[in-house]
Amino acid sequence: MDKLWAPWRIKYVRVRKHKGCVFCRAAKAKAKDYVVFRTKYSLCMLNIFPYNNGHLMVSPLRHIKEPARLRKEEIVDLFQALTRAQKLLGQVVKPEGYNIGINISRSGGAGITGHLHCHIVPRWHGDTNFMPVITGTKVISQSLGELHRRLRAFNNSLY
Repeated sequence: MDKLWAPWRIKYVRVRKHKGCVFCRAAKAKAKDYVVFRTKYSLCMLNIFPYNNGHLMVSPLRHIKEPARLRKEEIVDLFQALTRAQKLLGQVVKPEGYNIGINISRSGGAGITGHLHCHIVPRWHGDTNFMPVITGTKVISQSLGELHRRLRAFNNSLY
């Protein structure tokens, strides 16, 4: 078996299991939790287990499971935050496309089932190369810390 040496990834392997909701914790926390920005009703943060470089999650601040429970102002704010996140990614990581979606319930593919959130995953032509196909390994080329700093800096210059 071939090995991909990536010692900087150990901090993700050793991620402590926290009790409670990751989004509710992030809403109250500092930048160390990879929050990119907050709005009146939403927040945007990095996914620490990304599918691709730049994978963000946008969630309402209020702890709810389903879109039907959102108030009108939360819906508008959530979609504006999603649009803002896409704009930031466009400027910072310059993807050629995006996957944007919401997984509801474990059966619907949600890893975090109690708090509604949208995924925004930057995509590039050919980003599914031989590594995941042959070895089941995805290579993420940028550290979360570096990406977080760049997204926050660009966000601060715009807003």
